[in-house]
Amino acid sequence: MKKVVRILTNKFLLTALIFGTWMMWFDQNDFGSQRDRAQALRDTKENIAYLKQEIAMMEREHYELTNNPQKLETYAREQYRMKRDNEDVYVIEKK
Repeated sequence: MKKVVRILTNKFLLTALIFGTWMMWFDQNDFGSQRDRAQALRDTKENIAYLKQEIAMMEREHYELTNNPQKLETYAREQYRMKRDNEDVYVIEKK
């Protein structure tokens, strides 16, 4: 029994326990903060992957628009409502 009391009152053990408790729960880099930062990092990496896919898609579209006149004409007709001189364009908007 005396041996157990001596171990529990050891100043180095008590200091280590207090330090460990402080670092795990009360420090600015505690477990909760680390978990939140890891989640934010995962979200950011997913966002980066999504944006890279979007960039690749836009580059393909840009390549098609600059190298395919038929695609350029289709884009101009759909987006800017352009027409030829002998055509009439009717715009139907959905509400």
